[in-house]
Amino acid sequence: MATKLPVIGAPATRALEKAGITSLEQAGDTGFKAMAALHGVGPKALKILSEALAERGLTMKG
Repeated sequence: MATKLPVIGAPATRALEKAGITSLEQAGDTGFKAMAALHGVGPKALKILSEALAERGLTMKG
């Protein structure tokens, strides 16, 4: 079952939705570099996503 994205701020949420990323697992599979390249996704959002993944025993791909 897909896990809902954590609260990461409106610009980052919009950027992920525009890229078709709607779950935490999809964010992890997309990877750090690809997510960082999205306009609106900054260091704070990446940290929140990484921490949420780690809480579930998952990691963000390079």
